[in-house]
Amino acid sequence: MEERKLNIIFNKSGSGSTNTKVSLPITWIKQMGITQNNREVVAIYDEEKQEITIKKQK
Repeated sequence: MEERKLNIIFNKSGSGSTNTKVSLPITWIKQMGITQNNREVVAIYDEEKQEITIKKQK
């Protein structure tokens, strides 16, 4: 298991709402088998643990 500190990117849209993004290391993405043609993932937020899990869509 590898751990890295990442920053959240905050963007403000033209209508004034705020969106966020996280950039993931390309090595992780490649190891998961995610490509530009097969890029669907499932994000799970555990409110109790305050953890986000990202899994490749099967």
